[in-house]
Amino acid sequence: MQTKTYATTAYEGQKPGTSGLRKKVKVFQQPKYLENFVQSIFNSLVDFQGKTLVLGGDGRYYNRQAIQIIIKMAAASGFGELIIGQGGLLSTPAASNIIRKYQAFGGIVLSASHNPGGPDEDFGIKYNVSNGGPAPEKFTDALYEHTTTISNYVIAEFDDIDLDSVGETQIGELKIRVIDPVADYAQLMAEIFDFDLIKQSIAAGLITLRFDAMHAITGPYATHILEEVLGAAPGSVFNAVPLEDFGGGHPDPNMVHAHELTEIMLGANPPVFGAASDGDGDRNMIMGAHVFVTPSDSLAIMAANARLIPAYAKGISGVARSMPTSQAVDRVANALNLPCYETPTGWKFFGNLLDAGKITLCGEESFGSGSNHVREKDGLWAVLFWLNLLARKRQSVADIVTEHWQKFGRDIYCRHDYEAVDSDIANGVVDHLREQLDSLPGKTLGSYTVKFADEFSYTDPVDHSVSNHQGIRIGFSDGSRIVFRLSGTGTIGATVRIYLEKYERDAKNHAEDAQIALAELIEIAEQLSQLKQRSGRTEPTVIT
Repeated sequence: MQTKTYATTAYEGQKPGTSGLRKKVKVFQQPKYLENFVQSIFNSLVDFQGKTLVLGGDGRYYNRQAIQIIIKMAAASGFGELIIGQGGLLSTPAASNIIRKYQAFGGIVLSASHNPGGPDEDFGIKYNVSNGGPAPEKFTDALYEHTTTISNYVIAEFDDIDLDSVGETQIGELKIRVIDPVADYAQLMAEIFDFDLIKQSIAAGLITLRFDAMHAITGPYATHILEEVLGAAPGSVFNAVPLEDFGGGHPDPNMVHAHELTEIMLGANPPVFGAASDGDGDRNMIMGAHVFVTPSDSLAIMAANARLIPAYAKGISGVARSMPTSQAVDRVANALNLPCYETPTGWKFFGNLLDAGKITLCGEESFGSGSNHVREKDGLWAVLFWLNLLARKRQSVADIVTEHWQKFGRDIYCRHDYEAVDSDIANGVVDHLREQLDSLPGKTLGSYTVKFADEFSYTDPVDHSVSNHQGIRIGFSDGSRIVFRLSGTGTIGATVRIYLEKYERDAKNHAEDAQIALAELIEIAEQLSQLKQRSGRTEPTVIT
């Protein structure tokens, strides 16, 4: 095997966000752009020679080409083994499982998650560490420093690897294993959930379902598990074939982008259960007949009913949520006397808590939930959790939600996204909010009185690392909240997210529409931020 060293020049802007580096495909296709970033990953690693690296992605445009480049660079850098999903495919949770199961040194996941795909759309890459989770900030900070000083990269010279045939190839000292991307994950799910009970409920007609894979990575996983193993009717999984451009759709599982599923579940004669997953398979949307379950409520309901699931029958050690996620799960934790942690947005912040055994379940309002079975959020896991729950409780989705609200109260909640806002304007909004923080406590805004106003900072209880500037919080005396945050998942400008939450204990008000119930908080958010005035927008891009 011959290797070659190429001189290169650093590119600006290769700073990884909460989920790695995401840019337009054409940015990644610039000469040596991908190579620079991959070499910077390897330059940030220590003692990896001869070790195993997992590699795969969500199948979006440029996935195959990028994998061939990474294979050759990994070979030149001295890895001993590569484990690659057939076709270059691995869902993000499946990649996490494979890293853990085969005790790999780490993994490279190629995905831009829920962002659109295609020649003119988005691509992404991130490094996951040996616990299967996203690299911590200490690593990504070091990685970024390497991207600013890189002067050369090394790459091996050999023919492209056949990614479509399962099997092993030996090239010099490197063993390359192409594996079935679904098998290990399906086995793990069978160990967590009561597949026999779910299968019986489906066979008896007690559970009917539709799953929208959105022409993304979860299609093969859902088809195998839901239809072939559990016996759901053929066609229950639709948009099941992964496509490089996701069929021209936006693979974000919410009621706007998963409109086919939404129309089915809110239309005439809907099935009992509906769900969708995103581009790389780590997010989920849960629906029942004529009902949408917010991700915050979904996490809380799973925590409240975890003992009904075989893997969690002995109880859970604790729960965690991202700061912008509603406080619904806090109420469950309080009732069950469980520890509850509030972290910044980004799944990597749950990793230390999971590894330390401090929590079992965790989730984010951005349609992500998971447990200690992997170190990523896991869309299909959440779907199977709900199916197991439906099979055990013999209730509809709507009845399970209503029963939960009656017991714990309802955290009425929504998120307003303003996408692709000019970065200077978005940062100006945050600066404007930051300037008001000291003066807000004690003020009356409409019918609400401000109890606290701050910028969220997190000290990790395990390694004591500190993460600052994690979002602006405005808390009111009745427990309501407004949170402002800039998202790092887009590739153009900035996404400004406004999170609104109001607690309602009285059951007679639980059915109120969220936008109506939160109308005054929405107006207060605009007054405080001046977002519409500054950006020229008249309404959010997406409301979830």
